[in-house]
Amino acid sequence: MTYAIIETGGKQLRVEPGRFYDIELLAAEPDATVTIEKVLLVQHEGNVTVGQPLINGATVEGTVVRHLRGRKVLVYKMKPKKKTRKKRGHRQEITRLMIDSINLNGSKLTAQAAATTETSASQAPAETTEETASE
Repeated sequence: MTYAIIETGGKQLRVEPGRFYDIELLAAEPDATVTIEKVLLVQHEGNVTVGQPLINGATVEGTVVRHLRGRKVLVYKMKPKKKTRKKRGHRQEITRLMIDSINLNGSKLTAQAAATTETSASQAPAETTEETASE
């Protein structure tokens, strides 16, 4: 399994190719490709590359799926016996990002092909056992 730890929006996030993540708002249009260069760690087939603090030449490419707003957070302040109450709400702007690939020193590391191979391999033995059970 290939994954990377990236930094975006002041937060660190573990990402894998083929999955989508909700991150802080990015200044990009939907269906645009985004390259994140702040990569802290890359793990590929048991080989771990750790940056100090960043890995030189490592990037994560993703596609912006859409922009949305997060859940509402209510902030309620009250001072007892003073008749002072403040109720405020906040909704964070979010970008949904689909991770396409993880690149390390110019070579693409993707787990999408490996995941489909594992899925088809796990389905093949199940079909053969059904055939032998019906005979």
